[in-house]
Amino acid sequence: MAAQATFKSIKAVIPLLDRVLVQRFKPETKTASGIFLPTSSTSSPLPEATVIAVGPGAPNKEGQVVPTQVKAGDRVLLPGWGGNSIKEYFLFKDNEILAKIQE
Repeated sequence: MAAQATFKSIKAVIPLLDRVLVQRFKPETKTASGIFLPTSSTSSPLPEATVIAVGPGAPNKEGQVVPTQVKAGDRVLLPGWGGNSIKEYFLFKDNEILAKIQE
């Protein structure tokens, strides 16, 4: 039997080292003109996400802490695989994030 998370809010989750907590965007189920999209085209999560929380960084070979490249609130591009799932959120290592999306 798998252990379940017992925290009440995702704000209680603080990533360690160079981990980044993200929430993926949900695909639209309806177009701007009102056409409903089939579930087969909306079942996979989009590769974009919003950063919810970041860890302080990981130590390099000299022992100095290298801070993460992103901060809370950033929009990022994720790989199609990987990450550890926590309810509808995901934990990725900082080096697994492909890009930061500038608005």
